[in-house]
Amino acid sequence: MTQRLPTILLPALALLVFTTIARGAETYQQTEDIVYGQTDGVALVLDRFVPTGKANGRAIVDVASGAWHSDRGKIRDHKRAQVYHLMCQRGFTVFAVRPGSIEKFSGPEMLDHLNRGIRYAKQQAKQYQFDADQLGLMGASAGGHLACLAAVTADDSTRVAAVGVFFPPTDFLDYGGKKLDTSGGGRIGKMVRALAFSDRCAKESPEAIAQAVTAISPARLVTSAAPPFLLIHGDADPLVPLQQSQTMQAALQAKGVPAKLIVKPGGGHPWLTLPVEVGVMANWFVKQLVDSGSSSSRAVD
Repeated sequence: MTQRLPTILLPALALLVFTTIARGAETYQQTEDIVYGQTDGVALVLDRFVPTGKANGRAIVDVASGAWHSDRGKIRDHKRAQVYHLMCQRGFTVFAVRPGSIEKFSGPEMLDHLNRGIRYAKQQAKQYQFDADQLGLMGASAGGHLACLAAVTADDSTRVAAVGVFFPPTDFLDYGGKKLDTSGGGRIGKMVRALAFSDRCAKESPEAIAQAVTAISPARLVTSAAPPFLLIHGDADPLVPLQQSQTMQAALQAKGVPAKLIVKPGGGHPWLTLPVEVGVMANWFVKQLVDSGSSSSRAVD
């Protein structure tokens, strides 16, 4: 299912969101820089957001990464988008995982770090009183890419019950109808090569490059075991083509996995009224994780 939000409603909805935020008390208690793992002596950290109001017995892992960088600025960006306010307002505990940055880590390494964060979050279920089997996963842009990748390659220890992502890259072999030059040419091609290989100076064959790029392209890795997805993407995105979410949706639906795509008319990367769509995603998570009451639910609307 693909849905477009009526543009006539957006200004009113945005005003409602910002007015509610301005008038309301803080909806969470934040704990910064919790160490959830180490790699080569480097600490892997996350922030935890616990609702100050009534908790709903569920939690969400938010992948705090943009352009495959995960400095503290990404936490601030998600705060500006009201991710933690709106998720905690609805009773979710949120773990904002920072999986590392592309200068030091490849895509598979960042995926490993994210999986460690997911396991850590599940281990906190008893202390923070949420159902580890009803864990949600979300992210935007690079964080959306890593969330998609983690969801479609999960094992029993990292499996999640629902995934919500904004404008994620999902297929580096067909990027907006073009084949990227991953041999080292072009800005995006260089970034994809850095994502695909930990040794960026290695001389790889075209076959090895294609195999490595496929391994970080979640739309190419979908199985019927994937959880329900919500994708939200602008049709004027100058960085990640809308085709990337469309491709992911099609791959999921081809395997019988519920997948809903909401297209934001005129939406860039991101857009001014993004908190409106964050609220839509928060409501979707409530339906998937709270109202369903069962990890076997496959609803998507």
